[in-house]
Amino acid sequence: MKTVTLMSGLAVFGVLVAGPAFAAEDEFGYSAADEHYDAEEMAAARRALKHETGGQTNFMLMGDRLEYRSNEGEPVLLWDMQGWLGGDINKVTVKTEGEYLLDKDQAEGVEVQALYTRTISSYFDVQAGVRHDFRPHPSRSFAVLGVQGLAPYWFEVDGAAFLSEDGDLSARFEAEYELLLTQRLILQPRAEFDFAVQDVPELGIGSGLSTVETGLRLRYEVVREFAPYIGVSWESAVGETADIARASGEDVDAVSLVTGVRFWF
Repeated sequence: MKTVTLMSGLAVFGVLVAGPAFAAEDEFGYSAADEHYDAEEMAAARRALKHETGGQTNFMLMGDRLEYRSNEGEPVLLWDMQGWLGGDINKVTVKTEGEYLLDKDQAEGVEVQALYTRTISSYFDVQAGVRHDFRPHPSRSFAVLGVQGLAPYWFEVDGAAFLSEDGDLSARFEAEYELLLTQRLILQPRAEFDFAVQDVPELGIGSGLSTVETGLRLRYEVVREFAPYIGVSWESAVGETADIARASGEDVDAVSLVTGVRFWF
C-alpha cells in the first residue's frame, strides 16, 4: 500500500514538474508531427495555419459620415472616414474628418490622424500616433493616445487625448448606438464632446467642455456596404468657448437637416 502511495505521489510530482516543460515546448511550436516531417515543411505549415487563423493582412475603409448639412442657410459638406491595414492584433489606422463650406467655397476644420492600433481585448483597441490639422489656421500637429471599441450594451465609442506642439492638452469623446428597426432600416443616435485643458485664444477655444454635437440618423442599407441616410444634427459651443464666440459676434449653436451616405469596403 505504501508502495502504491509512493508511486502515485511520484507520478503527480512528475506531472507538476514536467508540465511547464511541455507547455514551453508547445509555446515554441512543438508538435508530434515534428517527428515525421522535416523542419521546412513544418515551418511552411505553421505559416499557413497562422495566415488562415488571424495572421493575414486585411484592409478596410469606412465612411461613417459623408453628408450634406443645411446648417441654417450656410450649407456644409462634412466627411468622417477611417481606414486600416493590418491583422487582428496590429494595424495601421488613418482617420480624417472635416467640413467644406459650400457658400464660401473653402475647407474648414480639416484633420488627419495616422495611428498605430493594438487590440487589447475582444472589444477594444488602443491607438497612438499623430494628428495634423490643416484647417483652421494656424495649422498644428498633435500627439494622440486613445481607445476605440464596443462598450457594454453595444455602444460604439471612440475617445482620444491630444497634446499639441504648443503643449495644449485636449480630448474628444464620441459614442454611437444602432437601433435596428428592421434588418435594413437602422436608427443611429450619436453624440460627440470636445474638451480643452487650457484656453487657446487663436482658435477661439476656452478651457473645459468646449463643444457638444448630437444627432439622429435614419439609414437604409441597400446592401450592407452602402446605406443612404437622412437625419438631424445639433451642435453648440458651450462654456468659455461659447463666451468667446458671442464676443466675436458668431453664432453659438446650429441645427441642421442632414442627408448622406454611409459606406465601407
